[in-house]
Amino acid sequence: MIELYTDGASSGNPGPGGYGTILRTIYQGDNPDFIGKLLEKEFSGGYRKTTNNRMELMAVIIGLEAIKKLNQQVTVYSDSKYVIDAIDKKWVYGWISKGFAGKKNKDLWLRLMSAYKLHQVRLVWVKGHAGHPLNERCDQLAVKASKDKTNWKIDSVFEMNESQT
Repeated sequence: MIELYTDGASSGNPGPGGYGTILRTIYQGDNPDFIGKLLEKEFSGGYRKTTNNRMELMAVIIGLEAIKKLNQQVTVYSDSKYVIDAIDKKWVYGWISKGFAGKKNKDLWLRLMSAYKLHQVRLVWVKGHAGHPLNERCDQLAVKASKDKTNWKIDSVFEMNESQT
């Protein structure tokens, strides 16, 4: 069982943004020195101009894409109703069938669903900023990445789409 904790942040919407992801699992591999030990890895990244929803999506994407072995049981913890409800209530499947007509973030939704279908994923909503230690840590990672101008990436799909509106 793999646990994936995620959060996204932006300063302004749109504005500089970041994501934070924590991937946790109990080691069950071949090395007897690590069997039964908790393994944890953190991921974060920032963008010069993006939205909070895009960073919430990116946090889940990065976590799922980091899982190398296929068909894993993964529980994703997110404080984003946008992400959780779109999948749990199956809205995203309707968006896909309609080519995302009138919907934003098509690029990230398609990337997320490609990673999602490789595993057995269960989604759990957690209340943001309510003291959950791992959600709070993800928030710290996301906010820090959103402020680190030296490592900002360019969300080229967002910036290109925004310039066309």
